[in-house]
Amino acid sequence: MRVARFSHGGEPQYGVVELAEDGGPNPETIAVVTGDPLAGPVHYTGERVPLADVRLLAPVIPRSKVVAIGRNYAAHAAELGNELPPQPLAFLKPNTAVIGPGEAIVRPPETGDLQYEGELAVVIGRICRRVPVERVPEVVFGYTVANDVTCRDLQETDGQWTRAKGFDTFCPLGPWIVTHLALPETDDLEVTTTLNGEVKQDGSTAQMTYKVDDIVSYVSSFTTLLPGDVILTGTPAGVGPMVPGDEVSVTITGIGTLTNPVIEQEG
Repeated sequence: MRVARFSHGGEPQYGVVELAEDGGPNPETIAVVTGDPLAGPVHYTGERVPLADVRLLAPVIPRSKVVAIGRNYAAHAAELGNELPPQPLAFLKPNTAVIGPGEAIVRPPETGDLQYEGELAVVIGRICRRVPVERVPEVVFGYTVANDVTCRDLQETDGQWTRAKGFDTFCPLGPWIVTHLALPETDDLEVTTTLNGEVKQDGSTAQMTYKVDDIVSYVSSFTTLLPGDVILTGTPAGVGPMVPGDEVSVTITGIGTLTNPVIEQEG
């Protein structure tokens, strides 16, 4: 099941997406549901709208936090001259960094080296703390695509990464959430990033040092996770710069494609 958050000329709504590839009776449409699937039970309203007629929004606005894992792919760590960490290397991105599909990534004037990082993102579905690895599937709502936008120069000069990865618009998410039941295996998903149509990253979650269940268990060991919290799982090799006028797309098999333009900050 694909759960989308969207606008159809009014307030944000949620719905279930049906694509042509599913072979169902209502291809390329969204079946509207009541409420927020991450907050409680929902029901179909009976309304169905064409996917082409809606504006897809960030599928989740994290209620408290985005937790990200750095250097989780050996080749990516090596391309930046770093060693693999002895345990998952966690940092936070503010929820104010989240944007949706088609929204612009804004390059702030503080950076001269804005970079893309395509990643698999985990969306938490239940409040949880100290989750054993074997019980992680019970607390995962689903998965979406992320771009962990980074000011590489600020990351290097600041030492810690809050500013380099925390500007507004630095956490694109989308196009929707594929629920855990619809995507039970995440150990070999292709992660591809293109810049203006040219492939820059072409990796697989099979290359991750720490797998999804390990990551969620680890993060829950030091912070309580709430429904709607998002965990970014790291990026494969091939990161690089993007500038205003560029368009960056991240595709993950089994989920979809997240596309965002890059613009200069005004004023």
